[in-house]
Amino acid sequence: MRFQTPLVPGTLIRRYKRFLADVTLADGQEVTAHCANPGSMMGLADPGMRIWLEPNDDPKKKLKFGWRLVEHGNGHFTGVDTAVPNRMLKTALEAREVPGLQVFKSLRAEVPYGEKSRIDFLLSCDGAPDIYVEVKSVTLSRQQGLAEFPDSVTARGTKHLMELGNMVAQGHRAVMLYLVQRTDCDRMTLAQDIDPTYARAWQTATAAGVETLALDCHITPEGVQLGKSIQILAPSEL
Repeated sequence: MRFQTPLVPGTLIRRYKRFLADVTLADGQEVTAHCANPGSMMGLADPGMRIWLEPNDDPKKKLKFGWRLVEHGNGHFTGVDTAVPNRMLKTALEAREVPGLQVFKSLRAEVPYGEKSRIDFLLSCDGAPDIYVEVKSVTLSRQQGLAEFPDSVTARGTKHLMELGNMVAQGHRAVMLYLVQRTDCDRMTLAQDIDPTYARAWQTATAAGVETLALDCHITPEGVQLGKSIQILAPSEL
């Protein structure tokens, strides 16, 4: 997935009200960018960080820049736009490029299920169980090479795990797919200290038959591409 317009670098002044960020561009101009990430962005929103913005000339948009990447040095990046995973994975699923999810008849997005929830992707198969696929964006890393989820307490994420377990109990397949939007990590785990309830729900769900899959990304200021499968470590394996 290529960015629609070339990204421009800047220096983060501050992130505030979750969805806003003040940034100094290379020419000294200060702008306000939209931050498409409602999470805590732990370790990704410190003043002085080098970040990359996508300009736009859409008259319908109040803000003319969108925050897309954090640059860590040594050629490594983190993608902060939480809309990217679903857009990229829809394309990859349709192209049959996601490991273990290549065989299906039709794909639908945002299908209602469970208790007032919507599954990210529902794959229907001929003569086989439907596949419920929930996607989570992973951006936290506190240990070299290790990505973690979540970066804050997520009651919604816990609910999704429980509902995926219910789908398995009803005879369907259910997959929790973690997209690691960092280029400096080759494995991931659950941030048990941040949200122990989510970690317990993950263990319960996987024991009930919910499949887990983690994929990394190739990220540059030109675009984001789906990468390879990486290992998911249970907290007890660390």
